[in-house]
Amino acid sequence: MAALPALLLLAQPALADDASVNKAIDAHLGSHAIYEPAIKAFQQAVTDGNKADVAAFIRYPIPVEIGGRKREIRSPEAFERAYDAIMTPDVVDAVKAQKYGELFVNYQGIMFGNGQVWLDGVCLDRKCRHFVVQVITIQHAGH
Repeated sequence: MAALPALLLLAQPALADDASVNKAIDAHLGSHAIYEPAIKAFQQAVTDGNKADVAAFIRYPIPVEIGGRKREIRSPEAFERAYDAIMTPDVVDAVKAQKYGELFVNYQGIMFGNGQVWLDGVCLDRKCRHFVVQVITIQHAGH
């Protein structure tokens, strides 16, 4: 009978939480103290529909798909002009719905939704002692 509660615990999916996401960021990417506020600010900018703030998070040039065609966006101004075509409802919904404690983190970055958006640290110096958190991928689900 004592084995039943243990079996029930094994049957439950492991729930991620903020602490485990922070630990994964620290292990794979660098200090979560830099990533966490950037992630939350990016999410807020997307939630608010603030095109300029979202554009400021992008690493340029960034490849995107607009109307089924691959394009390269080279500047914040170009991103803002194409915002609605890039930040489609599926992308926006994935960012807005993503809970911090459920982010997927690996050595390639931090994933929102089912891969619609990826963020990573972009080095500012050769030894990567300083970096900024930027969006490195925006794509529709299933790509």
